[in-house]
Amino acid sequence: MGMVGGGPGAFIGETHRRAARLDGIELVAGVFSTDPEKNREQGRALRLSLDRVYRDYQELIQREQGLAEGDRIDFVTIATPNHLHLPMARDFLEAGFHVVCDKPLALNLTEGLELRRVVQTTGKVFVLTHNYVGYPMVKLARDLVRLGKLGKLRKVVVEYQQGWLATEAAKSKQAEWRSDPRRNGVAGAMADIGTHAFHLAEYVAGIQVEHVCAELNAFGEGRMLDDDGSVLLRFAGGARGLLHASQISIGQENRLCLQVYGERCSLEWRQEDPNYLRVMEGARPAAIWSRGQAYVADISPAAARASQLPGGHVEGFTEAFANIYRNGADTIRAALTGEPPDDLALDFPTVEDGVRGLAFLEAVVENARGQNKWTRIPQIL
Repeated sequence: MGMVGGGPGAFIGETHRRAARLDGIELVAGVFSTDPEKNREQGRALRLSLDRVYRDYQELIQREQGLAEGDRIDFVTIATPNHLHLPMARDFLEAGFHVVCDKPLALNLTEGLELRRVVQTTGKVFVLTHNYVGYPMVKLARDLVRLGKLGKLRKVVVEYQQGWLATEAAKSKQAEWRSDPRRNGVAGAMADIGTHAFHLAEYVAGIQVEHVCAELNAFGEGRMLDDDGSVLLRFAGGARGLLHASQISIGQENRLCLQVYGERCSLEWRQEDPNYLRVMEGARPAAIWSRGQAYVADISPAAARASQLPGGHVEGFTEAFANIYRNGADTIRAALTGEPPDDLALDFPTVEDGVRGLAFLEAVVENARGQNKWTRIPQIL
């Protein structure tokens, strides 16, 4: 594995590295900062050979291409601000490397479609780290819906609330680039965490959102992008939904919650208590399904594969992130050896999921700025 981004103090970069390490993926090269000293500092901290801590990503590509096939990196992780995703991913893909990229896919839908074209042209594996679908109980929820346990879906409610942009953290470097349209894209909180909520809702429901009715707010003084928003959803087939994303909800840490209501029963999953799935059926007592149990594996092989520890041992954010890496790495390994990947290994977000997220953002922003009650999400073939 190589990495671009994730310099000293970068939360998401270190999360990528920890997740990769859980399943034995070795980081051997990278560019961690545009500041030369910070770049070398991070390389030393990671115990890398400094001759593989490169000045910039172009040098990384050139030098790694010059190494023997068994010595060069197999893939690169891109953990940079959003405006760099397209140029970096495009150059790595065209140079013959597989790519793991942080979300959202790019600055806007036009860039996302360009990146999808490059992925299709090169035939390389592209993994997008919508990591919340790596949780075992999210996979169980999806499979219960697929198996018809809920019957016809009626409503999907998803919320993702944080409070950090209403605190002193709003003055941090992380907040600064996320509030800049040139580096973050067309939306703020809706791009940062709203796309996670959107992807989670479609992943579990197994149906696509067709129309949105949105309101975006910027409560922070002088803030150019939204820090709060609510979206009504209309799914294909008639189900309705509600998505709420906010980073100014004081007191909330990382409240990602999903509720799916069908004609026979409903599901509820909470990221802050991720090892359990609540299943409610009519007047009967709610059933609490527990991660790592045999009855979960019987229903959902994907949930069993994603359980890294026996039941009763708490798994969380890093393990879910690692499950994305495990499936992506297994698929990359199959590509390198010319073997077909296991179907369960293909269960990770791809460039197509990234394009869906950008199409959602485009429709949300258009609707929030315009006068139409509903806006159709572009259907990209």
